[in-house]
Order: sequence, then C-alpha cells, then structure tokens
Amino acid sequence: MAPRVVCIGSVTLDAIALVDRFPHPDERQVAQEVRYAGGGPAATAAVAAARLGVPSALVGTVGDDPEGEQVLAALRAEGVDVSGVEVRAGEPSGASVVIVDASRGTRAICTRPVPRPAVPAHGPAAELVAGASWVHADHLGWAAVQEWLRTAPAARPRISVDAGNPIPGFRPAGVDLYAPTVEQLVRRYGDRPVPDLLAAAIAEGARTVVATRGGDGAVAATADGAHLCAPGHRVEVRSTLGAGDVFHGALLAAHVHGLPLQECLRYANAAAALSCRGLDGRSAIPTHEDVLAALAADAPSVPSRSEES
Repeated sequence: MAPRVVCIGSVTLDAIALVDRFPHPDERQVAQEVRYAGGGPAATAAVAAARLGVPSALVGTVGDDPEGEQVLAALRAEGVDVSGVEVRAGEPSGASVVIVDASRGTRAICTRPVPRPAVPAHGPAAELVAGASWVHADHLGWAAVQEWLRTAPAARPRISVDAGNPIPGFRPAGVDLYAPTVEQLVRRYGDRPVPDLLAAAIAEGARTVVATRGGDGAVAATADGAHLCAPGHRVEVRSTLGAGDVFHGALLAAHVHGLPLQECLRYANAAAALSCRGLDGRSAIPTHEDVLAALAADAPSVPSRSEES
C-alpha cells in the first residue's frame, strides 16, 4: 500500500545504557542493560505509525557505513518504506549515546551530527511526499519540507511539524498540525497560561496546535476556536526515550484512522505511554489493537474539553 504518512528528518542508531543513577564525573558504573536500537524523531514516528496500522515511509539520509545498514534494516523490518532514504557516500550515519537513569526514568543524550535530509525534485522521495496524506517533519526535516513547499502543487498533503526541539527560523503559518511541547511554546511566546500559548500559535497561522505535557497528557487548539485537553495514560515507566516521537506518529495514525481530534489526543497519549515500558524508543511501541484495549480500560476521569492547564 502507498504510504499514508511520510516522515522527514532524523534517523540514528542509538546505544542505550540503563544505570541505577547518572554517573558522577570519572565514575565507572555497571549498567543494568545496554541495548542498540534505531532512533531519531522522524524515524521513530514512522515506526509508530506503521506499528499502529498506517502505511508509512521515511525520507532521510544515512551514511554508507554499518550503522546506516543497521538502521535501514530495522526500519524495513517494521514495514517502513525506506525507498526515499539517501545513502550518502563518505558521510557517517547519525548515532547517539543515551544514558537512562533508572531511579527517575530520565535520560541524557549525546548525539553525532545527523546528515540533513533533502527532497529532490524527482525520484522516490519526491513521489512519496507528493502521494502522502500527511507529511511529518522533525527539527531536521523542516528545512527540506519548506523547500519542497515552494514548488508543491496546490493539492498538497497536510503538513505536520514536530517542534519539540528548536527549529531555527520556524514559523507555524500554514502548518496543518503544529506539535511542540508546552515548554517550547513558553520559549516562543513567553510565560503565559496554556490557553494563551495555544492561542498565540493559532494567531501565527497554525491550523491546529497540539502541545504535549509529558505524563500530564496533551492540550490542543484549532483555528475554529476549539480548545481541548486529554490527560496522560498511566503506566509503569521504564524509559521516556522516544515517547514524544511515538506520540507524533500515533497522532497522525489516529487522524488516518478517522478519529476526531479529542480521540486523537487520547489515542496518542496512550500509545506514547505504552512505549515507555521499553528501554529504547521502539521495542514497546504498541499496536492499534493494544491502544484500543488500553483506552477501553482507561476511561477519562476528568472532563475532556477544557481550557484549563
């Protein structure tokens, strides 16, 4: 099936160590576990969409090295179309070292620069983007999407942007789904009540803004005046690595499944929370059936429509 969601941006190979606590300078610790897994916001969002039953593809860049071969093999195994990934000779693939603090469920990430993706005027990447229902960009992929939009046809796919990481020069004008964290909204618009932050994003031209609040769930606003919130889904957290990326992939999957925005928020919250049961950002990503079962067992205990933060 043709991909419905095409993600553009970062793809990495992560080395992840689970430790009792973050080490002190010059300290040697014995890790509880060490794992190697694929990462990158766009790549993990593509895996989440595929795991949740929505055909997906990735547009990105890897080097012609063992790390690149490994991450592409993992993406293919998940059913993600990687025909739009460029293998760039002489350039190293993106890679990260991640330390997860078991006592707090937090992590520290050191990453090697990731090769920047591009959408050439012709070729597999351009065909994937043009044929998608949704095109989703992370902080690294936005420049490529912006360049593609300059010559895109009027009947273009809907655009989603993961703005959990800073994007230099980014403005949400014309973006169909602007998805920052609340913290990023504060950095952009100042320390205001959450409804005012959402309103500021809509005033800048976003058609819909969905802001994540970690374990407290997500809030949203639309250009037609709707304000919504959905509480977080509670699970025993092993690691939050990749949870935001899973949220974005699940949010798009829920849109493709035809859910209304309120249910999209609940669906994405549940998928992201369930993914936190794994050490890496992908192994515990749930299936569509898993998410539906979790939602059925976790009926909202607070009003779902609210302007409160």
